[in-house]
Amino acid sequence: MKVVEKFVSINGESKRAGELALFIRFKGCNLNCTYCDTKWANEPDCDYQEMTPEKLLDYIEKTKIKNITLTGGEPLLQKDINKLIKMIIDKGFRVEIETNGAVSIESTAALRDKEGFKDLSFTLDYKSPSSGCEDKMILDNFNFIDSRDSVKFVVGNEKDLEKARYIIEKFNLSDRCQVFLSPIFGMIKPDEIVDFMIDKNLNDIKLQIQMHKVIWDPNKRGV
Repeated sequence: MKVVEKFVSINGESKRAGELALFIRFKGCNLNCTYCDTKWANEPDCDYQEMTPEKLLDYIEKTKIKNITLTGGEPLLQKDINKLIKMIIDKGFRVEIETNGAVSIESTAALRDKEGFKDLSFTLDYKSPSSGCEDKMILDNFNFIDSRDSVKFVVGNEKDLEKARYIIEKFNLSDRCQVFLSPIFGMIKPDEIVDFMIDKNLNDIKLQIQMHKVIWDPNKRGV
């Protein structure tokens, strides 16, 4: 498995924002979003460490951190990802998969029924129009999410917000999982999102600022 970085920090977003988490970032992505803040991890010449699931599990156990976030890039592109998830959860850890919405989550989500993995959750992106990758979204993924999961809309303008509202209502997301609106850093002011939420009566939707970009320099790695 191609690991570009691994570190302990706080979770900067999603349902466990503010909690300690161990991040394992994998190399490579099948998208190239305009606002991506980890493009470096997707470059062909990006340095990485080849690690087996066994080596990763050994590292995880030594950290003693309960929340494990598998991210990228796109973690679901790693061929041994389901094996790694099984090994981690079997040891009593929680696993969050940060996935871009352009890879099917079906086989990984099936682990929750087949293996009884209650501590496996997804933070699933829906790429906004301004991402340049909206046409790559796999809408069938919404069939495999439940109350353990989150759907995140990273927005930069009113068009993005309107599309987020449309998708939320079309798939009844606010009744099925946690839903977050997150501003593209430096592109839209948070109060504009709040005004939109008030105007459209978006109950049960959460505004979320990327906490790690407030605490540290927005371009700092390993946080």
